[in-house]
Amino acid sequence: MEGSTILLVTLLSLCVGLSEAWPSGTYSMVAPRTGCPSGFKVGWRYQDNEDAGTQNRITTDHHFQGFFFNDMISYYCSKTSSSGSGSWPRGNYCIMRYGSHCPSGFSSGSVYWDDEDTYNMNGKGGYLPSGSFDSDTRINYCCRSDGSSKSYISLPHTDPFYLMRYTSSCQRVSGMSVREEVIEMDDEDTLNSDSVSGSHPMESGSGNHRLYYCYYTPY
Repeated sequence: MEGSTILLVTLLSLCVGLSEAWPSGTYSMVAPRTGCPSGFKVGWRYQDNEDAGTQNRITTDHHFQGFFFNDMISYYCSKTSSSGSGSWPRGNYCIMRYGSHCPSGFSSGSVYWDDEDTYNMNGKGGYLPSGSFDSDTRINYCCRSDGSSKSYISLPHTDPFYLMRYTSSCQRVSGMSVREEVIEMDDEDTLNSDSVSGSHPMESGSGNHRLYYCYYTPY
């Protein structure tokens, strides 16, 4: 009986460990204030936004890690090892690409920000999503729409994290409450060249990008 009990406890421990392991592959996500998941690497990007009459906007009482004023400093969590537990589940959502390709099941795309031209002070550090981070900013994304956002998917559910909207509402995740949060950066006004390509997160705005994030917290 004692041996059976030990075996049962061991199996339950393994199941819990698997449920809390992030999917295999490399990828990035925007960082919440609570920090990155264990084993993820941290990076940051300073974007010099439009100087004249800056109109940056962000959801009140947001949960992003960073500094958001006339310019914005955003933090990212990157999984740089391909190890993990299984694949990302089917659904309707986006993550950020890390490395040369997306995890299985996703399609790739990008968002390009035309940052301030005059006395540009863009900066970066640490581990960042795939893209280009010079005087302007391009971030590559991985998106999928092979399932319903209203169906619950299984991901680690002990700590807060962000996904991004794709073509529907925020994806439901088992064991997590979700709240939409929005960032709109005021990009260069003169000859603005903002653009998107491929499979990219839901965005709106005219001359500026407004992106829609989904913030998850455990029940």
